[in-house]
Parts: sequence; C-alpha cells; structure tokens
Amino acid sequence: MEPAGSISLLALAGVPLVQRGDDLVDLLAAALRTSGQALRHGDVLVVAQKIVSKSEGRRVRLADVVPSPRAIELASLTGKDARLVELVLSESSEVVRHARDVLIVEHRLGFVMANAGVDQSNIEDGDQWALLLPVDPDESCRRLRACIQERWDVDVAVVINDSHGRAFRNGVVGVSIGAAGLPALLDLRGEPDLFGRQLRITQVGHADEIAAAASLVMGQAGDGVPMVLCRGLRPPSRDGSARELVRRKQMDLFR
Repeated sequence: MEPAGSISLLALAGVPLVQRGDDLVDLLAAALRTSGQALRHGDVLVVAQKIVSKSEGRRVRLADVVPSPRAIELASLTGKDARLVELVLSESSEVVRHARDVLIVEHRLGFVMANAGVDQSNIEDGDQWALLLPVDPDESCRRLRACIQERWDVDVAVVINDSHGRAFRNGVVGVSIGAAGLPALLDLRGEPDLFGRQLRITQVGHADEIAAAASLVMGQAGDGVPMVLCRGLRPPSRDGSARELVRRKQMDLFR
C-alpha cells in the first residue's frame, strides 16, 4: 500500500516497436512480466499516443497524399511539406494561426494544437510516412480498460498522453488526449480553502497532470518507454473522458 500523499511512476520495460494490429493488452502483459510488476486496483495506466495510433493503423504514406490548393497555399506560407499540411487539414476543423514553421489548428476532437498531432518522429521510415492521432482516443481508452478488466480482473484507469505546446509558454508537456476510469477534470468549486473560503473558479486538469507526470518517465525522444503505471493516486471513481478538458469555443477569450 502506498503511503497517503505518495505516488509512484513505474516504467514498463520491453515494449517493442508497435505495428498495425498489435494487441496492446498482450504487449502490456509482456511488459509487466519483463518489469516484474502486476496490476493493482486503482492503478492508472498511461499509454503513449504513438503506440495506440500505430496499433490502430493510423500511419499514412505521404506518397498517397494529394495536396489540395489550400494545403499548397499554407505550405508556401509555413515552409512545410504540402502533403503533411493536407493531412493536418484533413484532421482539423479550423486553422487558428499560421506563420513560418508554425501551423496551429483546432483538431476535429476539439484540441487546439500544432499540426493536428500529425507527426513523423519515432516512426519507421519517418521521411515517407506520418502518424495521425487515434480516431477516438477516449474510446481507445475504454476498450483497453475493459480488456484489462476482463484479463486480470482489476479495476484500473487508462490515460493516453501526447505532447502539446502551450500558448504563452515555451516547451511541450504531456497532456491527456484520452481517458477512461477517472475524471479528467476535477471541479473544486464550492470546496473550502485552508481558511474556509469557498473556491469559486478552481478546476483541475486531473488527467493532464497524470499525463505530464508519466511523460517524465517516458521521455520525449528515443527513450522507448510508451507505458507507465501511476500508483497511489486513488483517483475519484467517476468515469470521465478527455473531452472534459476541451474549453468550449465560446469561452475561449484568445480566438
């Protein structure tokens, strides 16, 4: 039992390069054996977006992409490959900002992010292929969680994390793009502070905090640690989703 107020982050070793159709539960089982770990009730499994996307076949060959006139125009303004820009547009509902080397969009899932998550890092033949985000990361988490419960009879939460930049701050951090088995957003409004005053606006991006913590163990480059167990969190039992973290456009003061 973890002490109250203490959490641990356990990197699961031995996860191979994931291919289309790979069963993430089988890969998790092998990683648990390699790492000498066993799942416990209340654990949170954080899975890197890339291995979810790869297993779900979200890899696209650039040679098969035909850029639209809009993609060609944006490519000339940003200096990006027009084929990549076309993939970004296909995954987006709105272009928010663009400049040289920068293309910020609203992803079809609601996230405002660079390049709609279209990425070429840490994939085989990255010059010729690109990887898209999962079609429905929350559903991916729900499926994985259900398969874990069926296989091991343990109740764990699942978070898919990705790396996002932030407005007004340099550097990327881990964020949750999918969640199941825990509330992604904790609403503390009405709760008392240390002096008994009621909190009025405080909401905590709970799944984002978990995703960022796991990113410290996963790394951002060639570390090869796509699965992390967070233990000792004791998350509230409400089953939420990463969609809770998306600010409604009418509440966005910066667009």
